Amino acid sequence: MSKITVVTHSRLETEGFAEKLAKQTEAGTVFAMRGDLGAGKTCFTSGFAKGLGYTGDVNSPTFAIVNEYLGGRLPLYHFDMYRISGWEDLYTTGYFEYMESGGILIIEWSENIASALPEDAVLVTIKTLGENDREITVENFK
Repeated sequence: MSKITVVTHSRLETEGFAEKLAKQTEAGTVFAMRGDLGAGKTCFTSGFAKGLGYTGDVNSPTFAIVNEYLGGRLPLYHFDMYRISGWEDLYTTGYFEYMESGGILIIEWSENIASALPEDAVLVTIKTLGENDREITVENFK
């Protein structure tokens, strides 16, 4: 199991790290994101989408549950599982269909669906160290 930890000092550095990671990511990879509100999960996803070649805006899927970013090297499906509290809720999101799509999933608040994550999910933990400083740990990245 590989583990990468970096400290970024700005939104641009966080996006840049995620962009580099995206260029090495294979189809079917699931990223399980963890971090407090405002830690930078959507910022990370924005950089990741850019690394896949997506040129549009990336927004938090808080109210939509899932945002689709198409037009890059691979489709990216960005989930927010904050309001998901059980299997019935999870099924309504289309999560299992998206897992079979051949795209990449990035899941914010993944701890809410821990039992439904694949064993080989990449765990991304973002910790706030200061106003602009973040510690990003990526585990299980191939």
